[in-house]
Amino acid sequence: MSALATAQMLTRYSAWANKAFFDAVAALPPGEATKERRTLFKSIVHTLNHNYVIDRIFQAHLEGREHGYTARNTAETPPFAELRAAQEAIDEWYVAWGDRMTETLMDETIRFTFVGGGDGVMTRSEILLHVVNHTSYHRGFAADMFFQVPARPPTTDLPVYLRDAHQAG
Repeated sequence: MSALATAQMLTRYSAWANKAFFDAVAALPPGEATKERRTLFKSIVHTLNHNYVIDRIFQAHLEGREHGYTARNTAETPPFAELRAAQEAIDEWYVAWGDRMTETLMDETIRFTFVGGGDGVMTRSEILLHVVNHTSYHRGFAADMFFQVPARPPTTDLPVYLRDAHQAG
């Protein structure tokens, strides 16, 4: 599989995994998704909001514009339905972005400033890999919180996507 085909697959995988996760969060008992817990981002929804913020920050880097964020998360947790719609929109953007890319563009170097300060330099491919890996990592945080409900989190592993969604469509 070429680097470009891999990038296109990864954008679709991330959108699929985010949808599965948001569907599972929506099915939790009332109040559980926003209940404060002993974890870095305090709740399932605020953890998912962190993922969204990082997706937006790196979207801005890819577009060569300022993102306006001063932190890696917002102070307030947005309403779940609003966050879900926003995540779906950014996922659609990444899929469309991946479809527009070429091998040459994927190797292009992007210079940016990290939210916490300091210069960053990554290729578009590296940025995409970071975004997908970062989101997977923090979905793991949120999945752990499911067990505190108690509830079973969705399975969002890449091999499951490849078996169930990518091959089918």
